[in-house]
Amino acid sequence: MKTDKKKTKAVINPAAEPAGIPVQERRNFAFDRDNYKWLLIGLAFLLVGYLVMIGGGSDDPDVFNDNMFNFQRLTLSPILLIIGYLVAIYAIMKKPRNIQS
Repeated sequence: MKTDKKKTKAVINPAAEPAGIPVQERRNFAFDRDNYKWLLIGLAFLLVGYLVMIGGGSDDPDVFNDNMFNFQRLTLSPILLIIGYLVAIYAIMKKPRNIQS
């Protein structure tokens, strides 16, 4: 049995489309602008969380430094890291608006 298949050709309009990418191909990207925005927000939370965790050591091994057990290293940093990972997972799992179902 023979079926008619129309070949569709994407029209490239360089004035309306970035970098000459046809509309059909652009709609197949896994991420859109919102996904990247959420991913960058998640990465910023992760960066701040790891930066807050830095420090608390001692120059002299015979002297104990209590600063390693303060609020920012034991509580604030893990909270920021968990938020960062959750936001990054949300950014990856979020369905872009330009995907056709």
